[in-house]
Amino acid sequence: MKQVNVKTMRAVPQNGGDMYDCIVIGAGIAGAVAARKLAEEKGKRVLVMERRPHIGGNCYDEKDAHGILIHNYGPHIFHTGLEEVFAYLSRFTDWYLFGHEVVAKVGDQLIPVPFNLNTLHMVYGKEKADRLEQKLIETYGEGSRVPIMKLRENEDADIREIAQYVYENVFLYYTMKQWGQKPEEISPEVTGRVPVLISYDNRYFQDKYQGVPANGFTEMFEKMLSHPGITVECGTDCLSRMRFADNEIYFDGEKFDGDVIYTGALDELFACRYGRLPYRSLDFRFEHYDGASYQGHSVVNYTVNEDFTRITEFKFLTGQKDTDGTTIVKEYPFAYTGAEGEIPYYAILNEENQALYEKYRALTAGMEHFHLLGRLAEYRYYNIDAMVKRAMELADRL
Repeated sequence: MKQVNVKTMRAVPQNGGDMYDCIVIGAGIAGAVAARKLAEEKGKRVLVMERRPHIGGNCYDEKDAHGILIHNYGPHIFHTGLEEVFAYLSRFTDWYLFGHEVVAKVGDQLIPVPFNLNTLHMVYGKEKADRLEQKLIETYGEGSRVPIMKLRENEDADIREIAQYVYENVFLYYTMKQWGQKPEEISPEVTGRVPVLISYDNRYFQDKYQGVPANGFTEMFEKMLSHPGITVECGTDCLSRMRFADNEIYFDGEKFDGDVIYTGALDELFACRYGRLPYRSLDFRFEHYDGASYQGHSVVNYTVNEDFTRITEFKFLTGQKDTDGTTIVKEYPFAYTGAEGEIPYYAILNEENQALYEKYRALTAGMEHFHLLGRLAEYRYYNIDAMVKRAMELADRL
């Protein structure tokens, strides 16, 4: 596969490791931010190798056959309260900013998610809803985000009633579909992301900034990687050019002493020698319809019925107008097996899996210039902004 400089789109000859000071494996948000900072601020010659045929990782987007900008790997909404992260990404994109709202289909109703005070008044009559609202505010404080599992532990029968409604109608079946487990078996790091919000704010996130790049994530990545010091090679598995053995790193058959940032699945780097790390994957099924809208919302969660977890209608995320119909995607979760075409999306966090991950991480401990960065490499969950910040910090340290 030819190496391609993103800025000039010209072929770059392969002359071995002496051409590069750093190698970044993966052109998603972690790799792209790290590569840009190393090239721009440290004057490093950086090679970015990406196994997929495109940059952008799971944030990759493109226009479909109908001219509608879709997110190929499911909806991604950037949200942050970190000023330095927003400022950094804003160098490479303008923004379509909006307050992201999600609803859940429960029976014939579409109710706001997370469950909030608006939802409370939709579910209960006014007198009871007013009384329950007062109890929630007195107990937890206005504006609080209370994890559903914590709410279920409250000794007050009324609060437990709210918790049970949310648990059964919003949380339980959705969680079992998404993770293939009961909520009690899932890490608190995951269940804590499904709170009851004691507020009338219908937004899914409460961060200061939220939205998507005005012209798409892919264009933002293209601008970020367009630097004379960065060479991008797509469609190449790093193991076709690299070897990791005896605490040494080899590139094109020669010892490589520069820094290597790895953002891929750590078990796959070592041929899953201790067994495969468990992940959940997703099957995306795209559909196009005539008419102005399919569901009138950007995201509708199906928390009780249906095999899929949610439907995303992209034009409500991107702000596109005057489109040829509308495009949606349905998401069907399943257990990742490593089969061709499957993508590991969500690490299944528990003590057993963490112990397995640590065995793989130990294999890298002797490689002084080898750095793990990102959801897959670190076997944990990151929002986009947290990943950007971590990549910026790593690049600053090198």
